[in-house]
Amino acid sequence: MEGEVILGLEAGHVARCLAGEPSLDGNGQPLPVEATGPDQDVAEAPGALEPDAQDAAAVVRSYYAAIDARDYPRAWALWSDGGRSSGQTLQQFADGFAATVDVAAQVQAPGRIDAAAGSRYVEVPVTIVATDRSGAEHHYRGTYTLRRAVVDGATPEQRAWRIASADVRELDAGTPAP
Repeated sequence: MEGEVILGLEAGHVARCLAGEPSLDGNGQPLPVEATGPDQDVAEAPGALEPDAQDAAAVVRSYYAAIDARDYPRAWALWSDGGRSSGQTLQQFADGFAATVDVAAQVQAPGRIDAAAGSRYVEVPVTIVATDRSGAEHHYRGTYTLRRAVVDGATPEQRAWRIASADVRELDAGTPAP
């Protein structure tokens, strides 16, 4: 329905939750960004280059890959604050996608990185097509805002891009698909 905000994308059966931790090596240590690949969590390794806007877009791609794979804990965990910024518990997040059988997201070019006290923010636009159990397609368009901390003493998790908020809306049936 036009104008309906889908935070966490549960209302439109668009997204599925992910709540995973950063990818770990055999010793339980976070892998550097180069070792995780574009569809994995983007964790900052000691001495790694500063994560850029493309790294933030990679987090959104990873989010939808996890949702499509029904790996809701991993998807939920890509929200800031260990998933809490989604405004839902992991169970609520996962339940929101119970009727979703497929989701495909086109992650577009991220905006410029903005600075705030101790943080960096970037907006990543997306278009989404979700298919429900009846076979009906639902089309969405919107923006994810990702945040990362840059203050001394921030943990690797706090320094990684994470989803801070989303403004994703279902398009009217009469609106041309993206």
